[in-house]
Amino acid sequence: MSRDILLLVDVLAREKNVAKETVFGALEQALASASKKQIHDDADVRVSVDRETGDFDAFRCWEVVDDEEFVSEAHQIPLSEAHKQDAEIEVGEILEEALPPIDFGRIGAQAAKQVILQKIRDAERDQILNDFLDRKESLLTGAIKRMERGNAIIETGRIEALLPRDQMIPRENLRVGDRIKAYLLRVDRAARGPQLILSRTAPEFIIKLFEMEVPEVEDGLLEIKAAARDPGIRAKIAVKSNDQRIDPIGTCVGMRGMRVTAVTNELAGERVDIVLWSSDPAQFVVGALAPAEVLSVVVDEDRHSMDVVVNEENLAIAIGRGGQNVRLASEMTGWTINLMTEEESQTRAEAEIAAIRVQFMEKLDVDEDMANLLISEGFSTLEEIAYVPFHEMLEIEALDEATAQELRDHARNILLTEAILTEERIGEVAEDLLNLDGMDKALAEKLALNSVKTRDDLADLAVDELTEMTGIDDERARQLITTARAHWFE
Repeated sequence: MSRDILLLVDVLAREKNVAKETVFGALEQALASASKKQIHDDADVRVSVDRETGDFDAFRCWEVVDDEEFVSEAHQIPLSEAHKQDAEIEVGEILEEALPPIDFGRIGAQAAKQVILQKIRDAERDQILNDFLDRKESLLTGAIKRMERGNAIIETGRIEALLPRDQMIPRENLRVGDRIKAYLLRVDRAARGPQLILSRTAPEFIIKLFEMEVPEVEDGLLEIKAAARDPGIRAKIAVKSNDQRIDPIGTCVGMRGMRVTAVTNELAGERVDIVLWSSDPAQFVVGALAPAEVLSVVVDEDRHSMDVVVNEENLAIAIGRGGQNVRLASEMTGWTINLMTEEESQTRAEAEIAAIRVQFMEKLDVDEDMANLLISEGFSTLEEIAYVPFHEMLEIEALDEATAQELRDHARNILLTEAILTEERIGEVAEDLLNLDGMDKALAEKLALNSVKTRDDLADLAVDELTEMTGIDDERARQLITTARAHWFE
């Protein structure tokens, strides 16, 4: 028997191309499973096979628990009973009892065989998957083996992959036998079927296709920095040259457009805009909005957004059909883009200046002329007036030293008073709201001003109520409310 076990392990390891230790592990599980059927199906059994001789020992196992916590005879043993066998054993440890040699019989042997074969199949499958992942391939080519409920099963070498319906290019008609390329979206090791999940709609797919078509990318002369797609219709990619002698856009287009055409054909006719990447976010956004011509850009770092001004003739081009152009530009650059005409921009600027003027007049107790003077000199907040270097304020011809100092002192006093009030308001906010994911002090203060001081107060709000009282966008409001309500369902 022992010799047969060692021979079986050796043969299976060679045939299935898996480690001997994996086969020994499967064998131990199989023997444990067969042993259970002889004593109790719910019992915990451990089997240890000697790697040198093939001999094996079986043990019945119980977890030691306090007498009052004892609930399962199959898996647990009370501490008082365990002490009769081992006086030093403690709660949480495992008590083992050697089992006598068991004659498995035909049914037990068959069950053991099934467990071994299943474990070997799982190990063989894992080995094939690991071999594939070791190659670090992210662009796969294969043939469609079959279609299952709209999803395509792709055969690529020794491994199968799944292309879900929602990862196919819309209106693309794929058939069994078609050879296609796809991007490795993720690996699902828990799946019983194909564990490689593919995508033909991911932005990374178009990047990999260009890397394959443009050798300069692999050579490091060119980089594809970002991409955004409306699958099957239009895409944008941003490219950067690491060699001044190379035109990045022309290189990606290729002679007579051969390179970009090859990518477009693979993407079911998807039109590709190639733009220059820039480390300057404003310049990058201007390029991303091509072919529209931009007049000016105002960057708001705090909100990570840009107000982009175009003339009336270019507004429709900048927006694109169904908002496609501006949406793709926003996705590719990572910035929120607010398009507006010159007239809209001027109206907004006038409204902002009017708000700043009112703030200066009310809080600094100055007249309209002084407020306009400060605005014309570039001041837009009380912080700037309070903390700008004093010599810079003295450079303003209409201000004498005494007036400049008075303005600074007044601004600092107001800011200090507001800071104290803010701390008092935040002090009224419950810890469960302050510690909520996505919450910050500024937002907590706005909520406190509206009598929202606990997590449940926030959870009771509707999205539109939260956006109206705080000015945050719908997505953030929705996420905050969802997080605040989470404990209701725990």
